[in-house]
Amino acid sequence: MVNMLVRDKNPLMLQSGKSPSERTIEELLEAGVINMDKPMGPTSHQATAWVRDILHVEKIGHGGTLDPKVSGVLPVATGRAVRALSLVLKSDKEYVCLMRLHRDRAEEDIRRVMATFVGRIYQTPPVRSAVKRQLRIRTIHRIDILEIRGREVLFRVDCDAGTYMRTLCVDIGDALAVGASMEDLRRIRSGTMGEDSSFTLQDIKDSYVEWKEEDSEDWIRQIIQPFEVLFDPLPKAIVKDTAVDAVCHGADLAAVGVVRVDESIQKGDTVALFTLKGEAIGIGAAKMAGQEMVSAKNGVAVSTDRVFMPAGTYPRMW
Repeated sequence: MVNMLVRDKNPLMLQSGKSPSERTIEELLEAGVINMDKPMGPTSHQATAWVRDILHVEKIGHGGTLDPKVSGVLPVATGRAVRALSLVLKSDKEYVCLMRLHRDRAEEDIRRVMATFVGRIYQTPPVRSAVKRQLRIRTIHRIDILEIRGREVLFRVDCDAGTYMRTLCVDIGDALAVGASMEDLRRIRSGTMGEDSSFTLQDIKDSYVEWKEEDSEDWIRQIIQPFEVLFDPLPKAIVKDTAVDAVCHGADLAAVGVVRVDESIQKGDTVALFTLKGEAIGIGAAKMAGQEMVSAKNGVAVSTDRVFMPAGTYPRMW
């Protein structure tokens, strides 16, 4: 539970805007997020294109490419939500990986060597990657070995975004002096989205047909989430209704426009700006710590970087 610091206990509430939970399916399709369980076989681009065709939307995108042979969590965004996908691209990831050693090695050696890969590691992206091949630093937060059977090692990894699991397997094999390669891989979490709440392409298709042909929204509402879920990892500043439109036009958030903020905010942090109704306005850089935001008489609390809410959603009060 996040502790919020309150600046204004009785803010003026306008009739404008709408709670994300009250949006129509059409509105969700204009700015929605789907936690798709990508199957093995198609590329991430192809799987996302199938979702576009199923939902009949023009603009769609995915966050965090998975190779064709890799399955698992693939966040897909529609409409205006596509611009916010960069948030999930930066989020931690979790994988279950099957690695095959090229020669026999004692289980105790395998466990000992793999434990040394927890922490900051150096990686060079593989030759067939979409990024520049230069040495990068990534953090492995946790490695849990699930099973060792002969030369096959099944393990779970919690790691930074941009960590190459294929490269990690090769590096572990080199450290063991036996060589190793990745046999199978599944992403089980991307940011706050886990496989337990993911949906298959068939689920997406069936829910859309149920909505269109049977006028039943229950299933598709479970699948298409308001794009505000992309902001879950970020600390939040709640903005007065009277200041929302100014921020939508690119203005910085003044301290006097703050209702409440996450206690954890530090100067320089990336902050998500939200309305009182729970709508995402945009993101910005904190110019004050949370405590200062609720006590300052003037000054800029958050410097606005990107706006996602269309101008005019709230009335112009400036």
